[in-house]
Amino acid sequence: MGNVFTRLYVGNGAFDIVGKRTRWYIVSGIILLVCIGSMVFRQFNLGIDFEGGTKISMPSVAESSQAISTSAVEDSYAKALPGKKPNAVQAVGTGASATIQIKSPALSIQEVATLKTALANDTKPKGGQGAISDSAVSASWGGEISWKALWALFWFFVAVTLFLAFYFEWRMAVAALIAVFHDVIITAGVYSLIGFEVTPATVIGLLTILGFSLYDTVVVFDKVKENTRGLLGLTRRTYAEAANLALNQTLMRSINTSLIALLPVIGLLVVGVGILGVGTLQDLALVQLVGMFVGAMSSIFIATPALVDLKMRDPKYIAQAKRVAARRAKTASSGAVVAEDIESADDEALAADLRKEEALAAAASVPHRTAKASDSRRRPTGKRQR
Repeated sequence: MGNVFTRLYVGNGAFDIVGKRTRWYIVSGIILLVCIGSMVFRQFNLGIDFEGGTKISMPSVAESSQAISTSAVEDSYAKALPGKKPNAVQAVGTGASATIQIKSPALSIQEVATLKTALANDTKPKGGQGAISDSAVSASWGGEISWKALWALFWFFVAVTLFLAFYFEWRMAVAALIAVFHDVIITAGVYSLIGFEVTPATVIGLLTILGFSLYDTVVVFDKVKENTRGLLGLTRRTYAEAANLALNQTLMRSINTSLIALLPVIGLLVVGVGILGVGTLQDLALVQLVGMFVGAMSSIFIATPALVDLKMRDPKYIAQAKRVAARRAKTASSGAVVAEDIESADDEALAADLRKEEALAAAASVPHRTAKASDSRRRPTGKRQR
């Protein structure tokens, strides 16, 4: 165990993540199939905000100061409206602000009045029937929210693609988008499998995790870009090996960042849902918990391996990989002296590239001298100026 942690902190490429990318693709593919199957056959438990309906809120404490259970409310609903069932009955909040919320399919004015009367008589909430409130939600409102969320998601992907293609290259942009789509599908599939209600808070949480997933991917890609600078002129490593080294060098950072980000979300899920019983926090916390975890995994096991597969379609990198293999074969047959000569040549070539970049950067940052008008009129006389 200690050796594993040592390798994590050293980041010397000991974990062959890219080399075993077929294994990660298979595992990810199985999870994606399960999630897609759940979304197709089980579908989603859409909340009242998306399907429309009637919401009824009542105090969770009776006149006798005893708590009213959700099962008592469900029984009262069944007696008042035979043949109908509520979509959800939830206890929300604590103390004096604690309420029970009933989310139901759309009810007529008469049905709402009948239900409120039955609830008041059966459960006797504090404040009587006047403390029971109702509101109607139109399905068109939920559809409008869904459309705006999809539109925002579309423009998010467009902006991200342009930024990554400009800052890195188009292959890195494609690999990052593959990882983001992977995260979205798995997060949505988990929601479908568990059966949690999809609310506007769920949509907000889903949009939030996309930024976290991309942040971790960009950190890894930045290290890959640094490790592969001038790679085509070297024969020490292939692109896959350089990318795997970058993954190892940022692996501990990704783990630490993910753990720090997940701790408050876990606290939100435990305290907000388990103690306070706030359903909205449940929707937000679950999607963030799943999304952040999957996003961290995809930046390690999906994004960089996908980038390597895209890069290795380029003939230049295929030829460079062949030169690396030929150098290693020659090294194995000629002994360590040849290996040291080749390694030093690689180091010199890389150092020359770095010196050139530093010189260009220094030259670009030094302002040039602007000639004065008197200088332009001055003629060389051959005499020394005193």
